[in-house]
Amino acid sequence: MASQEPLNPEDRVSTGLTGLDEVLDGLRIGDNVVWRVSDLEDYRRFVHPFLDAAADAGRQIIYLRFGEHPPIIEQHHAVRTIEIDALGGFESFTSRVWHLIEQHGRGAFYVCDSLSELLNAWATDAMVGNFFRVVCPFLFELDTVAWFALHPDRHSRMTLDRIRETTQVMIDVHRYGANVQIHPIKAWRRQSPTMFLPHREQNGQFQPITDSSDATRLQASLELEHLHRQPLLDYWDRLFQEASRALSEQDKGCIADLQAQVLQVLISRDPQILELARRYLSLEDLLGIRSRMIGSGYIGGKATGMLIARNLLLKEAPELWQQYLEPHDSSYLGTDAYYAFLVHNGLWPAIMRQRSEAGYLTEAPALRKGILTGQFPDEIRAELARLLDHYGQYPILVRSSSLQEDGFGNAFAGKYESVFLVNQGAPEHRLAALEDAIREVYASSMSDDALRYRKQRGLDQREEPMALLIQRVNGRFHGRYYLPDAAGVGVSRNTFAWDSTMDPKAGMVRLVMGLGTRAVDRIEGDHACVMALDQPTRQPFRNQDESYRFSQHLVDLLDLEDGTLDTRPLSQLLENTTDLPMTHLAEVDRAATTRAEQIGLEGPVWRLTFRPLVQKGAFISRLSNLLQTLEAGYRHPVDVEFTLHLDEQGDPSFNLVQCRPLTTVGETGPVNIPDKLPEDRILFRTEGHFMGGNINLAIQRVLRVDAAVYAGLNTSERYEVARLVSEQVKSANTPVLLIGPGRWGTSSPELGVPVRFSDIAGIAALVEVSEKAGHMVPDLSYGSHFFQDLVETGIAYAALFPETDHCQYYPEHLTEVSTPVAQTPSPCAAVRVHDLTGRPLQLRGDIVRQQLVCYFPD
Repeated sequence: MASQEPLNPEDRVSTGLTGLDEVLDGLRIGDNVVWRVSDLEDYRRFVHPFLDAAADAGRQIIYLRFGEHPPIIEQHHAVRTIEIDALGGFESFTSRVWHLIEQHGRGAFYVCDSLSELLNAWATDAMVGNFFRVVCPFLFELDTVAWFALHPDRHSRMTLDRIRETTQVMIDVHRYGANVQIHPIKAWRRQSPTMFLPHREQNGQFQPITDSSDATRLQASLELEHLHRQPLLDYWDRLFQEASRALSEQDKGCIADLQAQVLQVLISRDPQILELARRYLSLEDLLGIRSRMIGSGYIGGKATGMLIARNLLLKEAPELWQQYLEPHDSSYLGTDAYYAFLVHNGLWPAIMRQRSEAGYLTEAPALRKGILTGQFPDEIRAELARLLDHYGQYPILVRSSSLQEDGFGNAFAGKYESVFLVNQGAPEHRLAALEDAIREVYASSMSDDALRYRKQRGLDQREEPMALLIQRVNGRFHGRYYLPDAAGVGVSRNTFAWDSTMDPKAGMVRLVMGLGTRAVDRIEGDHACVMALDQPTRQPFRNQDESYRFSQHLVDLLDLEDGTLDTRPLSQLLENTTDLPMTHLAEVDRAATTRAEQIGLEGPVWRLTFRPLVQKGAFISRLSNLLQTLEAGYRHPVDVEFTLHLDEQGDPSFNLVQCRPLTTVGETGPVNIPDKLPEDRILFRTEGHFMGGNINLAIQRVLRVDAAVYAGLNTSERYEVARLVSEQVKSANTPVLLIGPGRWGTSSPELGVPVRFSDIAGIAALVEVSEKAGHMVPDLSYGSHFFQDLVETGIAYAALFPETDHCQYYPEHLTEVSTPVAQTPSPCAAVRVHDLTGRPLQLRGDIVRQQLVCYFPD
């Protein structure tokens, strides 16, 4: 309870009962009054005199109706009843109550239904306490008086203690037959010799039980009455206790019902996800999840997807995956822990400001800062310490797993943080690092990119609590380094087939050596290996040298000595490590090896082509089975992340770390592409290298970054180009075709324009051009977070290689309608705007023929 005093501390408020006023020395403005009752009728009996007294005093009275029990107030001329749905979850309910209190302002009086009713909606008892910790100080601040009831037998001791600590007045009501006693437990800043004794009610008066013998007999009778009642257990714990009982007794009549109940409070509210979970997560599985969980609430979308996918493989293809799917070692921090963290650190008022239309983006930086400096409740810290004992000194990964993440249609790919921890050093240092990692993931929910993504998809007002998935990092110790043999992203539908003979339904993979960060992000100076699973050795390169050039040269790993996620050149890694599985992942570049030997360098020069893995083993067949089995189970294309563990013969087993529904750009139906077009009407034409299914778009505005100008800019000027592009995109009111050199969305400005996806969301199509100026080359990085965003938002994509025979590109055909943002050599001069309102371009793509053309119609 805050030490702040009410504005008028001497103002008295009547309970409506003279005798009760005498016991409590009256109520004060600002009081929250909690009645702990075993029979709701006892609460109702005290409410009505209070209402009459408040009405006589001319008070505004609001009855907050949210329970399933009969109304506390049936009819009263001075009372306004407001019904609130608690089923939407803690955040939506608490936000609604907060705004109602704000709306009614200072001095309003409130009567609420039993707080215990919220358990029926939320299941998790801790959130009842957190709700009270949020609204009680706000009510106090606004000089209100509010009454609440609760049934103490339905709550944990921790929740009862937190409510007691927060409220100003708490009263127990005991009934033994016709004998009713009240027992004030707390009356803030009030004191008398008998105030906190039990009081027996007699004809409207309340007499303190001053005889210790009477008090002892009363206590004995109450204990006898409660002897056979269930001990104080959290509702959440009681649910899982009942589930455990049903399983041990094989009570088949209860098992299905309990599975449905647990799925609703642990897994999701989404009907599609729940249907999947019902098929692939048994009640026994759900108990296993609970045993690895800190706190209560949902485990979030990422954890749910991973668990469903694993069980799906083991159920639908056990003959393969019992042997080649590695067990996972995961723990979960529930969504209630996130809300508890916010409440514990007094951040709920900031959350309410941020949730408003005006504060959605402007309030986020301060809230993010508050999260990063927040402290964890003691009970959470103790559980985190025990979790670290379990993992020992194996590296761990702290991953976001928000409620909406990895769902059908909303992947949130790359929007929230994942943090690797080397997990080395003294226990207290490892715990501090884990807490910092959790804070970083929590704070990422307030990043500009994440907030804009939610806004663009109409999710900005939906509840989005952050759960966490904490996993042992799959890999091996190699001296000071720790890394998996390989990692990748697989998709069951290849909508980026770069050859007409490829089957999009066969799927594709982006594969890297080391940690999978390089497979999901477009990272400077390097390339993942992209394979179509039906033609894995077919690469979009003209020759061996080009294949080597656009292969992976850098490896992401954990440096145990420096305690960091780091990147090392493959050549340097090989100098310090002798036991990497190079013969299974790479080929020797004989020409480069010969040149190296001539200048005195030892060892072969390896190129990470992954051809040995593809040609000599079962990798492709197993990955194809994995993707197709998951797509069949999901009844929808999927996107997975995995790591590989190779045995001495190079035979791979898979560790599936993520699975989500793949959002695909739908086919628009047959597309007619003119076979013969005069060259002067073509902007570009290509065979393959495009994504988006069949495309038929009218383009009225082209935004193009001039490669020659861009190549001459320094790093800060290139970031200015990204800002100018974002500004132009957001100001456009017609469909925009965005063309630029190299890679859009790269983190390295020398490889392309370093925009964030939120900077360009809303464009019609994105084109990357291989440019000689600056050696900027597109990255065929389907499966990366940036590309996932393109797919989700229906943005068509093309990579142009003008130096090849199958591509034509004529940017000069736009010059007569071109307007640079500025004429002088500067970042502005690199950004050219082409207004085509009078003569729109037509962009057409045929996925069957693998033809894409952008041209001026007749």
